[in-house]
Amino acid sequence: MISVNYKMMMVSALVAGGLAVSGCATKGYVNDQVGAVNTRVDSTDSKLAEVDRTSQEALKRATDAGKLAEGKFLYSVVLSDDSVKFPTNQHELSPEAEQRLADFASKLKGDNKNVYLEIQGFTDNTGDPKYNEGLGGERAETVRKFLSKQGVPLNRMATISYGEDDPVAPNNTPDGRAQNRRVVIQVLS
Repeated sequence: MISVNYKMMMVSALVAGGLAVSGCATKGYVNDQVGAVNTRVDSTDSKLAEVDRTSQEALKRATDAGKLAEGKFLYSVVLSDDSVKFPTNQHELSPEAEQRLADFASKLKGDNKNVYLEIQGFTDNTGDPKYNEGLGGERAETVRKFLSKQGVPLNRMATISYGEDDPVAPNNTPDGRAQNRRVVIQVLS
């Protein structure tokens, strides 16, 4: 009969051998696994750096916008008089409107103040409200582009469309509708 000690020793040796065989990894295998993990960590680090850079830029833009929003109203320029009226369904500037905007841009540059312009586009109430919203935006954007060509920095201008909302005259007469087809430039300090 085999002794109990001998049996225990054999079982222990078999278990130890089994663990040794299953638990060993080659140096190459370990290096491959560590390399793969390092690649993923490096990729994650670069993505985090990009997210951090993007968030810092967004924070700066938000801070700058907040400073601009704190500005005080100085005056407004309304483009709706007889020489500058927008025709129905149109957003192009007349030569008179371009001259008036060029004079306005020269005044801004001559004042040499850091001002912010909010360019508001309006329409009369004829047509679909969604269409009027878009047309008001096109009118404001046309003015913004023209002022930019005159040297007014784009980062100092924003556009908004009010469409047919906030009329300055009744929309039941041709003259009233013509007055409502306008662009208002709010000048803020």
